[in-house]
Amino acid sequence: MAMCSEDRISSLPDHILCHILSFLPLKEAVRTSVISTKWRYLFASISTIEFDDSLLSGLTDRNVDSFKNFVDRLLKFPDQVSLDCFRLSDGISLNDEDHDFDVSGWICAALCRGVKEIDLFLDYFGCVLTVPAVLFTCHSLVTLKLNAECRKIDVPSDVCLGNLKTLQLRNTVVDGDSIHRLISNCHVLEDLAFIECHLMYASALNIKTPSLKRLVLDLDVVEYGDFNNVVVINAPNLEKADISIYLFGFSDRETSATHLIQGIIQGICTVRSLNLTINDLIFRTCRLPIFHNLIKFEYGVLGSNGRETWLVEFLHCAPNLNTLTLNFLVVVETQWKVLHMEVPSCLSLHLKEIKILNFKGDMRMFEMISYFLDNAMVLEKLMIGMKSLSETQQSIVFNQLLQLPKSSKKCQVVIF
Repeated sequence: MAMCSEDRISSLPDHILCHILSFLPLKEAVRTSVISTKWRYLFASISTIEFDDSLLSGLTDRNVDSFKNFVDRLLKFPDQVSLDCFRLSDGISLNDEDHDFDVSGWICAALCRGVKEIDLFLDYFGCVLTVPAVLFTCHSLVTLKLNAECRKIDVPSDVCLGNLKTLQLRNTVVDGDSIHRLISNCHVLEDLAFIECHLMYASALNIKTPSLKRLVLDLDVVEYGDFNNVVVINAPNLEKADISIYLFGFSDRETSATHLIQGIIQGICTVRSLNLTINDLIFRTCRLPIFHNLIKFEYGVLGSNGRETWLVEFLHCAPNLNTLTLNFLVVVETQWKVLHMEVPSCLSLHLKEIKILNFKGDMRMFEMISYFLDNAMVLEKLMIGMKSLSETQQSIVFNQLLQLPKSSKKCQVVIF
């Protein structure tokens, strides 16, 4: 019996086919134009467009003009559908002198098509990254992601992003005035992220956003010259914070560093979930507020000297904590056996899950685990990551852990 193959994909409506094509790399989406007459121009109506250096591979002087014309047809022709996402990945320069690409024109064309998300990774030759001013007055934008490649972002005086809910700045030198001007004019902003950004010189980072729910603050802070950096966070509805602060050159400036960290900690005390990675030698000098709402806490442990005392002090300030994760990023040198402090109330009443990452199996970490098992009265699960240990070592350690006395009869020990 002869088999008859049916092209069911091509029979789908055009808008569904265009949605499918939006998940393909642009080159692959364009290649579908040879399938049949129906597919010939479908790629021109895709809702996600990404340009990256793969499009430039093999591009010669002869076909540069053809590539430019292709981009113009793809972006600038009238009656095009609105865009969900426009993305420029690494390898595309804003002021490209080799190919003379109209990158600013591409961005403006995407904005004219009512784009909802813009993600720009832009190489740039200069100290300040200047993008088209219309980017900061686009009412269709819901998500804006900018990678400034270790440069400041030139934010114009006229900013109005009335529908922007997500703002992500990556690898940016933070200019307090520009950033404040940008953030303060995003009136429905819910997600704000500074990723691998740099705070240096005398600068104030002012985050005043009543609508903000989630904050990522990943900063390299460099002590340079007349250091007077300040971070102020005023976000009363903040629910989740991911804070990573790396301090450089503060050996003789502990007071300045403490003042900086104090502003951050005071501004996030309303959160329900906190992921914190910071040098505890500086952090221990801060006055801790009470985290009444905090139920989930992850601590990336950078320091070693006296951190067990600081951690217990923090737990005293988180009376309703439910889940605790400890990520040991350096060698452990704790002294839990000699720790004479009142047991935090969260251990007695609320803490149900403890997760310990990068467990090495040394005696001091056993002391820490023993402390928690002794004092966590309602603990239900103790999870311990042992990926650095062999299977034989994991088995030995697991059996040793099972021998430790537990105050909570419901506690299960799990290794992963």
